[in-house]
Amino acid sequence: MDRERLVIVGNGMAPGRMLEHLFARAPGRFDVTIFNAEPRVNYNRLMLSPVLAGEKTYADIITHDDDWYARHDVRLLKGTAVTAIDPTARTITAGDGVVTPYDRLVIATGSVPFVPPIPGHDLNGVLTYRDLDDVEAMLEISARGGNAVVIGGGLLGLEAAAGLRARGMEVTVVHLMPGLMERQLDDAAGGMLARALEDRGIRIRTGANTTAIEGNGHVERVNLADGTVIACDVVVMAVGIRPSIVLGKAAGLAVNRGIVVDDQLRTSDPQIFALGECAEHRGICYGLVAPLYDMAETLAAVLDDEDASYAGSAISTRLKVTGVEVFSAGDFALAADREDIVLRDDDAHTYRRLVLKDGRLIGAVLYGETGDGGWYFDKLRAGAVIGGDRSTLVFGEAFAGTPQLEAYGGRCSLAVDN
Repeated sequence: MDRERLVIVGNGMAPGRMLEHLFARAPGRFDVTIFNAEPRVNYNRLMLSPVLAGEKTYADIITHDDDWYARHDVRLLKGTAVTAIDPTARTITAGDGVVTPYDRLVIATGSVPFVPPIPGHDLNGVLTYRDLDDVEAMLEISARGGNAVVIGGGLLGLEAAAGLRARGMEVTVVHLMPGLMERQLDDAAGGMLARALEDRGIRIRTGANTTAIEGNGHVERVNLADGTVIACDVVVMAVGIRPSIVLGKAAGLAVNRGIVVDDQLRTSDPQIFALGECAEHRGICYGLVAPLYDMAETLAAVLDDEDASYAGSAISTRLKVTGVEVFSAGDFALAADREDIVLRDDDAHTYRRLVLKDGRLIGAVLYGETGDGGWYFDKLRAGAVIGGDRSTLVFGEAFAGTPQLEAYGGRCSLAVDN
């Protein structure tokens, strides 16, 4: 019996995890071909920041080496971008003109960095932060020392800033919003994070609008709306990502912000699936790895003809900066129908804020001590009524159901807002 031809466009973490599940479920069923625009094997992109900071090397973060692809009889085409999909003929065309047929196709093209059209954004020395090529470019520049400006105070921007600082550069973070990581942190946690980064020698400029990047062929300075001029040798753009939908749109697939998929990760063409950051499921495009892994497990089951469905994912965030612990999950926006439980210990530089609605945990922000993040996240996902644990919930798993509210030695302030 001939094997089904499964073609995958993209070789990131989501398709890699999907293949692990698929090979465990249906070994030998598919003839797999992967087109990877990057000239390398699959690696853990979550570990790019430790590579930038000098804590790990590329070899340390490889997920599937060449032997893994050989063992599973996978044809991996490195450095080979796909330029067109023909759903009628069921073929894809690569940049070298080679046409490859498929029985089922998975589009896993990920996302692309958003580069705002600031004057000078195309100068040499203006980089993005998305893959290993970006990290290698930053390492080359940082080896010469000098000054760096990171535009964007979100997760990736702060990790880039910490990495460049660890490499010896003078670093300034320029962020348009009033607080750092405003999508993941409230004002209190964002303020504590800013102070911690400043203590590490990273300058933080929030509420700062970049009006121009200037230089003679190569970046030399960044101009802010308030008249501030920051001299620099490199600018890292980290202001967000957008799903990579060019291939899907050109092929006539339904697209919105991402390539639209149903609960089986199918696109508007039943033989084509979309997976990972390029996919839009129930109006949501996910940019964190946990939902992508949930999608990957579902898609492996669907490809193996199981009646499986993806219902969406709750998400949590951790900042990967050595010595700075940050965790957030769920919805922590202020609202009249919500209750806040806040534990703050300024001496210990710790902060916890839990948000409850109808007796259930719907949001959590942790700074300084984040070991209970997984425990809170499990409660959030389960939607369980807190019940008797409510009075000690903010103290974490070790004190669940006990009356020991003095556990922090009286150093902290505890506030409950109804």
